[in-house]
Amino acid sequence: MRTRWFVVVLGTAMVGLAAYVALDVVRRPSLDERLGEIVTAHGLAPLDAGAEQPEALLALGEALFFDRELSGNRDIACATCHHPSLASGDGLPVSIGTGGTGLGPDRVLGEGRPLIPRNAPDVWNRGAEEWMTMFWDGRVAGSAAHGFTSPAREALPDGLPNVLAVQAMFPVTSDAEMRGFPGDVDVTGAPNELAVLAPDDFTGIWAALMDRLLAIPEYVDLFEAAFPDVAIEELGFEHAATAIGAFEAHLFAADATPWDAYLGGDLGALTDEAKRGAVLFFGDAGCAACHSGTLLTDQQHHNVASPQVGPGKGAESPDDMGRARETGSTADMYAFRTPPLRNVVVNGPWFHDGAYTTLEAAVRHMLDPEAALAEYDPSQLPESMRIVYDAPERIATVLDYLDARLTPRPLDDDESADLVAFLEALTDPRVDEIADRVPDQVPSGLPVDR
Repeated sequence: MRTRWFVVVLGTAMVGLAAYVALDVVRRPSLDERLGEIVTAHGLAPLDAGAEQPEALLALGEALFFDRELSGNRDIACATCHHPSLASGDGLPVSIGTGGTGLGPDRVLGEGRPLIPRNAPDVWNRGAEEWMTMFWDGRVAGSAAHGFTSPAREALPDGLPNVLAVQAMFPVTSDAEMRGFPGDVDVTGAPNELAVLAPDDFTGIWAALMDRLLAIPEYVDLFEAAFPDVAIEELGFEHAATAIGAFEAHLFAADATPWDAYLGGDLGALTDEAKRGAVLFFGDAGCAACHSGTLLTDQQHHNVASPQVGPGKGAESPDDMGRARETGSTADMYAFRTPPLRNVVVNGPWFHDGAYTTLEAAVRHMLDPEAALAEYDPSQLPESMRIVYDAPERIATVLDYLDARLTPRPLDDDESADLVAFLEALTDPRVDEIADRVPDQVPSGLPVDR
């Protein structure tokens, strides 16, 4: 009788245990199920990097992108700061403009030349239709349908197709970046005719550049092929910028990442570590509050308490007020645009001024900005760029305007590793394939950065 009672009790217990286990399985969905809920809740989908462009337009854009003829001193090209071998950047905390020599981390500042105030941002996927803002401070924004805001205001020509093309209008007008300074001579010893123009004479600078380009027969042929319906005398620098933007959108498309494959239905495209990292990214780590949507950026501006590295910008130098310099609003103090994250692993140094030289350090900063700012160590930077302005009063002001969403979010070592694994899964393997996508020569005959 006792044996029968034991069997009944044991059987009941086993049934209960089975029910508990079954209930536990229901309570604890798989990683893919959890990610599926996140994907649905956030409306995520594989990235569309944009429409393909006509070959003639790409050929013109490629030539212009790599040609130093666009700089006043004929010593720097767009590609110098956005090179294919450097993941569309230059690998420096802040850039070195005209007057410098070399490429990437080996580039040397010219005598008497200033550093560029900010890091050269990546240009991955800027041809996507959703892109509406450019530069760290968002000073170029808008769309062809609704109009653009830009430093040129009403002087900006009509006909530019997107913000990427609008952005290409402006590095050539910056004295430190490409235009040069009064009294400069170019690499042949000839006077720099662009540098004598007023900094805000956008129309004059653009016209002078077109005079240069159309004095080269090969460029005349390239422009005629790319814009067959536009008479030569009607061509403006907006046509050059349109071609540059089209080439950048084509070359720097990054839509074949493991994350995009996963969003397209390939559940095996991510490792379990990356899946756990994605759950953290869109959940407890709080990253998706700003790195949102398909582009992994809200394209808004936030104060993340970044250390101030480099020369600073404008009258506030050595400080950099960020978005507030454009809007005049204290709400935008020290705010910079949320960077997108595809290829983020190879896009260092990180932050608007390249303050962090490892992605792990940048992630740790975002998880506790106040502590990271207080403990920032500039020794990680190249010696020539250890210009750090972090007086106590500046730190206090920065923290007064810290984005309220950036509260401390402690992660253990395993969680941090998972989060980085997800960020690594945002890398398009083509980043290596385009490293050698550099023409042997350009129409001007000037040297090409390699």
